[in-house]
Amino acid sequence: MLKKLACAIALTFGLVACNGEKAPENNLAADASGTTGNAASAPISAATSAPVAPVASFKEVTIPSGTTLRLSLQSAVASDSSRVEQPVRATLRSPVSINGQVVVPAGSEVGGVVTEAEGSGRVKGRARLAMRFNSLHASGEAYDMKTSGYAQEAAATKKQDAEKIAIGAGAGAALGAILGGGSGAAKGAAIGGAGGTGVVLATKGKEVRLGPGAAITTRLTAPLTVRVKT
Repeated sequence: MLKKLACAIALTFGLVACNGEKAPENNLAADASGTTGNAASAPISAATSAPVAPVASFKEVTIPSGTTLRLSLQSAVASDSSRVEQPVRATLRSPVSINGQVVVPAGSEVGGVVTEAEGSGRVKGRARLAMRFNSLHASGEAYDMKTSGYAQEAAATKKQDAEKIAIGAGAGAALGAILGGGSGAAKGAAIGGAGGTGVVLATKGKEVRLGPGAAITTRLTAPLTVRVKT
């Protein structure tokens, strides 16, 4: 009787032990299946699905030496008021094209400096103004460049000077003729001519003055390589 009771107790503990070891396995399997299901059903992140922005591509194009640059002045400069090294600004009046493609658009900014500013003299020497452009800003890029520069000289006043002297001589001759006959006319002409010459010597010649919007032209003296979007 005791042996049967002992066997029954041992069998009961054995079943409990067996059931206790299997239970964790079932839980782990359930957890594993649950994790797998969640991973499979998880939504794709927005960062992964967002479209990639296209990267802009560029190519380099070389503008040959000798290319003409047609500019519109943006600064005011003058032979009698500007100074050497004074900054000067301008913009391209027309685009620069290579093989039918625009490589520098119209309106691109060009920079430079005054290289000469000589006012008109009273006795001799005409006014002269010169400038040179050495930088280009186009499509968000900045470039150094070399150009032939631009210069302008005041118009000659010899004709006007001669007219002033002639008028003075004529007036003097007329007055001399009235006062003293033929010899008086000759003396009057000489005196009148001297007076006209004095007026010319006391009067300054014309100046060179350029304001915003003035059309000027220069050209490249060295090749210029620019970046162009493709």
